[in-house]
Amino acid sequence: MRKVLLITTIFFVIGFLGVKFFFSEETSFHIDSFEDCINAGNSAFESYPRQCRDIDGRLFVEHIGNEIEKADFIRIYSPRPNEIIRSPLVVEGEARGTWFFEASFPVILTDWDGKIIAEHYATAQGNWMTEDFVPFEAVIEFEKPEYGRNGTLILKKDNPSGLSENDDTLEIPVLFF
Repeated sequence: MRKVLLITTIFFVIGFLGVKFFFSEETSFHIDSFEDCINAGNSAFESYPRQCRDIDGRLFVEHIGNEIEKADFIRIYSPRPNEIIRSPLVVEGEARGTWFFEASFPVILTDWDGKIIAEHYATAQGNWMTEDFVPFEAVIEFEKPEYGRNGTLILKKDNPSGLSENDDTLEIPVLFF
């Protein structure tokens, strides 16, 4: 009788631990980014950039590039950070005249690992010889990368001097369709 009770207890403990391990692996999420937090079923706060708090109280902020830091120099209206894009991509916004040289500046599109998949120029849609904001537009044709869904749209301040202290960029994360 004792032997049966001991064996039953051992099976019960092993079964309990097995079920606990199985269900904890199935229902728990490893959260270490904004996207993981949202995918785990947590909701986003309506802020800019959006924020998500997990059940442990950790706060994750959506990656939007350096848009906020560069707002005094250049603003992008389309595409928006983390927007799904397809070719041809129309890029629109406004930049201070000092961002241009000869009414244009470079625009680069990279894939998930930083490989350049397209390059073109944004052109001023007004008088660029000012320190005020001037509308710009660029149309970029590209082939969707075979691997990875994430990319980066880079708007570079034109720098004919070649001096590194005059370099500047706006980097916007994008998603390929």
